[in-house]
Formats: sequence, C-alpha cells, structure tokens
Amino acid sequence: MIQIPVYNLNKEKIGEIEVPKRIFGKKWSPDLVHQALITQQANGRNVVAHTKNRGEVRGGGKKPWKQKGTGRSRHGSIRSPLWIGGGVTFGPRKERVFERKINKKMNQSAIFSVLSKKMADNEIFVIDSFPKVNKTGEFSKLIKNIFEPKNTATFIFSEKNKDNSKFLKNIPRTFCLSPKSLNVYGLLNPKNIFIEKDSVKEISDHYKKVLSNN
Repeated sequence: MIQIPVYNLNKEKIGEIEVPKRIFGKKWSPDLVHQALITQQANGRNVVAHTKNRGEVRGGGKKPWKQKGTGRSRHGSIRSPLWIGGGVTFGPRKERVFERKINKKMNQSAIFSVLSKKMADNEIFVIDSFPKVNKTGEFSKLIKNIFEPKNTATFIFSEKNKDNSKFLKNIPRTFCLSPKSLNVYGLLNPKNIFIEKDSVKEISDHYKKVLSNN
C-alpha cells in the first residue's frame, strides 16, 4: 500500500488515503499501454466506408447493344466497373474486420500502468467527496477551483454519486468514467483525473474480484 493525499473541492490537502501499490504504484510500460490503446481503438472503430460492386449497383439487366456488328467494344452490362456509374473494383467494404484481441490481464496491467504514471506525474487528485447537485451550473461552480477550463479532465465518481456524470456532458473538455469500467484511452486522454475518495476502494475491490475470477 502507498499513501496519497486527499483534497477538498478548494484543492486543499485535508488528509491521506492508502491505495494499492499494484494499481497506483506500478512500473510504466509504454509498449503494453500502446498495445492496449491500439486494441481499444480498433475494437471501437465503426466501419462506414462501403462501395458497391457490380452485383449491388442498381440496373444493368439489359445488354447495352448487341454483341457483334456495331463496331463498338462488346459489353454485357452498364454496371460493369468499366462504366461511369458502375460497380467499384477493390473499393472499401463494410465487411472488413479491424477487431484485435488482448489478454484480459494485460489490459488490466496497462490500466494500472497509466494510473501509476498519472499519479507519479501529479495528474491524479483524490477528492474527498462531490455533493449531489441538480443542475450543470451548480456542478460547474463546485469544480471551478480544481478544474481549469483550458485543460481536459476525467472524473471518476463513486457509485452513490454516479448521477453527477450527466452534468459533465454540458461542460466542455470534461469526461466521466465508472470505477468498474476504466479503460486506457479514457485515462490517457485527459490532462487531469479527479477520483472521488470512495471510488478508490471501488476500483480496488472491482479489480481484485476480476483477477480472482481469472
């Protein structure tokens, strides 16, 4: 276990908390983190580009002109790739699969590596608690002393305060992660990470349970 400071919403140190060294004190592994990041981005990729081949293009059922006697090249369909408006040869297809795989323990290790690097670089702040609010404006006032609008930030709320995540949607450059669904991109992307004190235990308990099931 290692000791890290706990802050209030005025960014004043009010105490310390013990956190697992295996999660927040792990050695930085850039190659592993890169592999986990590429895998996550590939698996989340939405294949949009799709061209139609000659069998999918509409029309072209009738032979353009007879086979012989016209002096022109023979053609069987106006939907041939040789014709304007015809099918496309070797174009991008939506059936292409970009999915990659990574071992579950390797992915968890990459997450721990990012958390440890952020902690070592003083980019993770454990906040004592976030009170419940009813409006985006109220939440924006709450975090004005810890969040600089020019930076990006990810907030990790405890289960009891998970409703606060909806107020971040209207605050630019802020994101939210659940203690039980951390991912490499969501942790690497922001400049700072603010973790609610109760979330630290939820993160530790979740990954202890996940590891014991493997």
